[in-house]
Amino acid sequence: MEWLMNPWPWYVGGALVAFVMIALIWLGKTFGFSSNFRTMCAALGAGKSCDFFRFDWRAQQWNLLFLLGAVIGGFVSVQFLSNGTAPQLAETTIAQLHEQGFMSAGEAYAPTELFGSWSWHNILLWAIGGLLIGFGTRYAGGCTSGHAITGLSELQWPSLVAVIGFFIGGLLMVHLFFPLIF
Repeated sequence: MEWLMNPWPWYVGGALVAFVMIALIWLGKTFGFSSNFRTMCAALGAGKSCDFFRFDWRAQQWNLLFLLGAVIGGFVSVQFLSNGTAPQLAETTIAQLHEQGFMSAGEAYAPTELFGSWSWHNILLWAIGGLLIGFGTRYAGGCTSGHAITGLSELQWPSLVAVIGFFIGGLLMVHLFFPLIF
């Protein structure tokens, strides 16, 4: 049980992702979590009022099961396969986060300053962040898992452009906007 409770090496996770991607390519399937929102909306009848949701959503039922499995797997791993310790961070990272007011860095899995209270500041940050993620996902034609895992493994040029954009956006957020917000 101890090997389940500790973080796995990157090469184990990478090999598992590669195995899943080879199987999906072999089966002629594409993977991406954001497409599940479109599938759920289509299944609930949104295709009656919007052409974007008018497609055969039943062909994507397997992806909904994948999403459900990810949610259940996340719950099981947190509740039963976690020892409750935060992931190890570099001391310089902890010091930088402490300077920005995140005193829980290195002690909690998620910053309690953001996720431990229901302040108006936090709710506004969550709402704006959610809208930006939703807009970016729709604008890019998929999410990071769809482009970076499926798209790149299928050598799709638009996915390479999207992933480069994701990295540039992440760098801008961390180095430019994050210090302004906090």
